[in-house]
Amino acid sequence: MPHTRKPPPPPARAQLVRDGFTMPEADYALLKELKNRLHGVQREAKKSELLRAGLQALARLEPAALAAALDRLEPVKTGRPRKSGEEKKT
Repeated sequence: MPHTRKPPPPPARAQLVRDGFTMPEADYALLKELKNRLHGVQREAKKSELLRAGLQALARLEPAALAAALDRLEPVKTGRPRKSGEEKKT
């Protein structure tokens, strides 16, 4: 009986983390614009792919360039926006 090798186990998948955040409408519109630009090269992208690609691009910046990019962002309030009709807690 010939000895057969077992195929190597598949590589472990990266642990996924689900997160939610708030961004200005202009930044959200920029995601749509970037998705539309990809149509010209027959490439579709999900929002999460664009955000991940942006993180990879930011990771390659020198610290001063990264700080400058962050300084150009419009500040946003943290936390979840209130649902319509929800009263402010005091």
